[in-house]
Amino acid sequence: MPSQREIRLNAFDMNCVGHQSPGLWAHPRDRSWQYKDLEYWVDLARLLERGKFDGLFIADVLGIYDVLNGNGDAAIRQATQVPVNDPLALITPMALVTEHLGFGLTASLSFEHPYPFARRLSTLDHLTKGRIGWNIVTSYLESGARNIGHKAQTDHDSRYDYADEYLQVVYKLLEGSWEADAVLRDRERRIFSDPSKIHPINHQGTFFSVPGIHLCEPSPQRTPVLYQAGASSRGKQFAAEHAECVFVAAPSKVLLKKTVADIRRRAAEAGRDPRSILIFNLQTVIVGETDKAAQAKWQEYKNWVSYEGALALVSGWTGIDFGQYQPDQVLKYLHTNAIQSAVETFSTADPDRQWTVAALADWVGIGGFGPLLVGSAATVADELQSWVEETDVDGFNLAYALTHETFEDVVELLIPELQKRGVFKKEYASGTLREKLFRAGPQLQAPHPGAGYRVQTVPQEVI
Repeated sequence: MPSQREIRLNAFDMNCVGHQSPGLWAHPRDRSWQYKDLEYWVDLARLLERGKFDGLFIADVLGIYDVLNGNGDAAIRQATQVPVNDPLALITPMALVTEHLGFGLTASLSFEHPYPFARRLSTLDHLTKGRIGWNIVTSYLESGARNIGHKAQTDHDSRYDYADEYLQVVYKLLEGSWEADAVLRDRERRIFSDPSKIHPINHQGTFFSVPGIHLCEPSPQRTPVLYQAGASSRGKQFAAEHAECVFVAAPSKVLLKKTVADIRRRAAEAGRDPRSILIFNLQTVIVGETDKAAQAKWQEYKNWVSYEGALALVSGWTGIDFGQYQPDQVLKYLHTNAIQSAVETFSTADPDRQWTVAALADWVGIGGFGPLLVGSAATVADELQSWVEETDVDGFNLAYALTHETFEDVVELLIPELQKRGVFKKEYASGTLREKLFRAGPQLQAPHPGAGYRVQTVPQEVI
């Protein structure tokens, strides 16, 4: 019996060309080359809101994919996530033309101090009326680390130790600096804010020293909805402690079921309700009016895939130079300092499958690591429901083959089918992104650790 749970959907995009489908930018119907134009993003936001998508999840990297053959030439030739613009500036204009769509901003805490970054989060949360999420990443590209003056990328697990303290600083600023009634806007007494209700955070830690107050008054959510995309053992532990939404990229139901169960178990051990975390798997769907039409569309798309671009992507993700291996060589596990879950996925995690280099490039060519579903709306809906039923995942981050065509097909064909089956919302809930996703309050709730930093309001007369 297919699952009747509500399926959550995010669109997955990036402020670059092609994103997860290397080579398809050259297809005559693809618009991703317009990534630098505001119209591209405004059109996309309106489309996604019409389809009642939960959010637009915006990926990012700071650095280039220069592992393949020891240089960035392939990535540059194939527009493999380079050129890439900053994601933050996209959100405000998209928020202006929508009312409900959420925005998941990927921002690496490895490359920006938490004090100015907390101000950016508060600003975006104000301007979107509480529709911001933050995808917390620790970054994996050596090229990015070198370009901000580091000799090399910090060790994988050490990056999460740094992330733990980074989150402490952000929580103290967003939750603990301003009391709920600190802003008075009292025109008669000419007092805008009460200084006695605004507190320096006085943080002194291993990595950061932040003595002062947060610069922004409390935003609708205070702390944005927290996404996390690390699926290594240390990443899953971090997610279990902090994340409200977790983004994973499992290529099979076998692997996804293990990953979901592991994250929920760790959340319970951290004292949180395992159901308070929404887990999204990376998925790509090619939908047509019929199965035959969808298959024809897939075959057409495959003609545009760049093998070199796919290898550049997966080499960057794993830290393994696949240029040194023959196409028919079978992958074995190697410890690297990049995305460890990516290495495990295609080497040891699923004992029923062996991956060659050529098979890996073919898999990644449309939509990246996640599985590809091809068929009519009914066929794809059956598959999505079976993934939810068999793996306990909550929803999907949908990558595109062509943009905006892939998302148009989802909105016009797939979502009406899911709505007909009672597994996708017909209307948005009211309120902030957190309220829409969790049917709870607009701000972090105990036992989430961030809620523990919120300063309690004490009644006090202004002198």
